[in-house]
Amino acid sequence: MKKLIALFAIGGLLTFGITNATFAQKNDKNAPAATEETVEAPEAAPAETAQLVEDDEEVAEHSLHYVLKEKFIQGGAFWMTPVLIVLVLGLAFVIERIFYLNMATVNSKKLLSKVEEAIQTGGIEKAKELCRNTKGPLASVFYQGLDRYAEGMDSVEKAVVSYGGVQMSKLESNLSWIALFMALGPSLGFMGTVVGMVQAFDDIETAGDISPTIVAGGMKVALLTTVFGLITAIILQVFYNYLLSKIDAIVNDMEDATISFMDILLKNKQ
Repeated sequence: MKKLIALFAIGGLLTFGITNATFAQKNDKNAPAATEETVEAPEAAPAETAQLVEDDEEVAEHSLHYVLKEKFIQGGAFWMTPVLIVLVLGLAFVIERIFYLNMATVNSKKLLSKVEEAIQTGGIEKAKELCRNTKGPLASVFYQGLDRYAEGMDSVEKAVVSYGGVQMSKLESNLSWIALFMALGPSLGFMGTVVGMVQAFDDIETAGDISPTIVAGGMKVALLTTVFGLITAIILQVFYNYLLSKIDAIVNDMEDATISFMDILLKNKQ
């Protein structure tokens, strides 16, 4: 699991770096192309060519990727890099949980019908084999109940309830880490803001004058860390709530399925 998280974190950092490199390469490629086009087509009016160049530059400057990269650089690598690392690590845990929960999601009605058919045709042992070869927490809960079938229905019910609680805790695993990174993002942003404002006041003291340029520039850079910290928290919050809703849906389905499972055992009691 740790290796998986590390790979996702490294992949996120590499993706960020490759995206920046690609963006720079595209800008470099566009410059010669524009020059060649201007040389090969001298009949084009200079005013129209200048207007096209200005339009291209305006589009590039207003693109989301360009704006984020520019603001990231303005905020300072010392404070912005930890916020980015928090976002990448949080998304790594989110991706891991999404994969796990998708694998844990099964068609409970189909599984119940297979278990009932196995009990009717081959008895408890065949049903146990079916649950053993089926992935997911629901099949594991059924297996624990079938494994204690000989001890009576009370033992089956206790096993189902106990092991169901264990599987539910596994579903919620690593959510605490996502919540931690969700809180760390704004905290690091606020810290960068406070330190940046202190530096801005130091600049004012050094200049000996409250210049609007010094105050506005320092506060702008200081507040950028808070903006990126809040963006990190919002992104992780959306995924966190999605994971919670996914877990609630799986848990509710497991509870309904276990009730039906007990009814099947009572109906086919041997």
